[in-house]
Amino acid sequence: MSLKALIFDVDGTLADTERNGHRIAYNRAFERMGIGWNWSETTYGELLAVSGGKERMKYFIENYQPEIPADRAIEELIADIYYTKTKIFKEMLLSGLIPLRSGVERLFNEARQAGIRLAIATTTAPSNIKYLLTSNLGETSLQWFDIIAAGDIVENKKPSPEIYHYVLQEMGLKGEECVAFEDSEIGCLSATGAGIPVIITVNDYTRDEPFTSASLVLDQLGDPDVPVELINDPQGTFDGTMLSIDYLTSNYGLLATG
Repeated sequence: MSLKALIFDVDGTLADTERNGHRIAYNRAFERMGIGWNWSETTYGELLAVSGGKERMKYFIENYQPEIPADRAIEELIADIYYTKTKIFKEMLLSGLIPLRSGVERLFNEARQAGIRLAIATTTAPSNIKYLLTSNLGETSLQWFDIIAAGDIVENKKPSPEIYHYVLQEMGLKGEECVAFEDSEIGCLSATGAGIPVIITVNDYTRDEPFTSASLVLDQLGDPDVPVELINDPQGTFDGTMLSIDYLTSNYGLLATG
């Protein structure tokens, strides 16, 4: 059985969007709407344990007990904040303020040249993906992906495997024919729950998470001039300075029979 597809998470995986992207956009939305909230780096790191922006705000309200505008229903308030934050985040993306992480563009190109299919499985809004990709890779980059599964396309968000099951079904593939790329334990559990081996590229928020079910844990995908740091390699097969499509096709897609 050969490797047929790479499936990517977005936030924290394709780009370091959390600390200097979404968090800042939320704080600007709070300020713009006259809400006296502010998410510090520490607070936002704690909130990342919850998948999905709207769900994250609901968790914040329930557990941090912030002041709520007296004239607003909570669900309406959350929807309005999310809408405003998404507009601000779009402006940041279009301004080129959020680049792709090291090795992402290179691996995309290597996969396409090798005939390996690409897909996205994320909880972020579809518009965020569009502007992240097009601002970094051009308008045609959206056509590189067989499917972009995003936002509320499934009922249960990560760590539920539902979004990965959806992607596999739409692509007509089995989990062992794919590799998923994630940055968090929540995402890792989601992908492995669908039977997909996972490669983790950590960020500052997730570096200390356990990743016990991951096949490989790196600090990034790497480029020729930006070598990777190997964090954990349970299979003992990685000895390079960057994650290449040659490595992936040699070591994945064989897991079901190896």
